[in-house]
Amino acid sequence: MAELGELSGLTPSLTLGLLLLVCVISAFISAVTGSAGGILMFAALNVAVPLRMLVPIHGAVQLLNNLARIVYVREHIRWDQCIPFFIGCTIGSAAMTLGLANMDWQQLPLILLAVLIFYTVFKPKNLPEIRLQPRSFFWVGIATGTLGIIAGAVDPLLAAFFVRKDMTPKEIVANKSVMQAWCHALKVPAFIYLGFAFSDHLGLILLLTVAAVIGTRVGIALLNRIDSALFFNLMRAALLVAGARIVYQLLTS
Repeated sequence: MAELGELSGLTPSLTLGLLLLVCVISAFISAVTGSAGGILMFAALNVAVPLRMLVPIHGAVQLLNNLARIVYVREHIRWDQCIPFFIGCTIGSAAMTLGLANMDWQQLPLILLAVLIFYTVFKPKNLPEIRLQPRSFFWVGIATGTLGIIAGAVDPLLAAFFVRKDMTPKEIVANKSVMQAWCHALKVPAFIYLGFAFSDHLGLILLLTVAAVIGTRVGIALLNRIDSALFFNLMRAALLVAGARIVYQLLTS
């Protein structure tokens, strides 16, 4: 964990403490709004964790965090959406792992993701919500699996397809959690194939996961008391923050 202090300029212990706090907050945000917590965690890790470790460590923590969240909302999972997503996500992740990441268009997915986020947040009321049929989540899976390998956080992409009033807040959180967990699970064999040793960073992954699970538990308790209108307002606000982060990343890269 000594590497944690190299990028932040702080001591490793102080950097770790701040990362644990951010993990609690980001997991709380994800549990309540269904969105943006993952990209907040990714942004925080980006300050303190070397780039070669960033996506795999973030993916491992998010996998365990999403599995914890699923336990609380599992009865609201819609498998008719999730199974087509699983198939598409597996194909997208495998294709990217086998060499597409070497192509010189890594910024394109982030640009498309930013456009999708801002459409969702700012679209006029007379324009339709994005209400995909369950089988169409196959294509969302393709995009998510591909993006997940090169960009890390995938929750803003998924969130754009879940700002829809024909689903309850618990259904949205449950289905996004299952889909994100699958995407992050695929990163484990992908990055092992690419040479990353998860065992070398197991202590950091477990500490961050414990913090994330605490935030998830608090957030789920609040989700049980929140009304749908407030939920969607919070979700749009979280998406806006995520979109602003992506634009900043594009402008400074």
